[in-house]
Amino acid sequence: MACVGLVDTTFARYDMASEAKDKLENLCSVGIKHKTVPGIKNLPVAALNLLRKDCDIVMAFGMPGPEPIDKQCAHQASTGLIKAQLMTGKHIIEVFVYEDEAADENELAELAKNRAREHAENIYRLLFKQDELRKMAGTGQREGGPDAGPLRR
Repeated sequence: MACVGLVDTTFARYDMASEAKDKLENLCSVGIKHKTVPGIKNLPVAALNLLRKDCDIVMAFGMPGPEPIDKQCAHQASTGLIKAQLMTGKHIIEVFVYEDEAADENELAELAKNRAREHAENIYRLLFKQDELRKMAGTGQREGGPDAGPLRR
């Protein structure tokens, strides 16, 4: 059985890991390991530890604030997540929702919910339906909001 790791933070204002877990449980049968850390820069080591143990793939959830320092911390976390992928040869799907992506809190909550659930679908495809991902190449998919669509010539 495949194992999916979920890593989230206490700093986030929405429980995206629970949304992803619910979606995954409705799509397939996988083992799930969940780890919560204080902040976004703690995500890389938690994700790395899950991948080194027995997870096949990890989803890392973060919700950076709107200030420049928040974006800097998110970039540092993202760099760490990339390094953890390269160290293990396994995917970490970064699911970040920036607080200034939405006009109000209701829109932000909906964005976080949808992004988490749509990335859970990507996990399912990466693990079990690679052919579906291939068919989606170049279609302008956007997790959490409307898709951009493919370019037409």
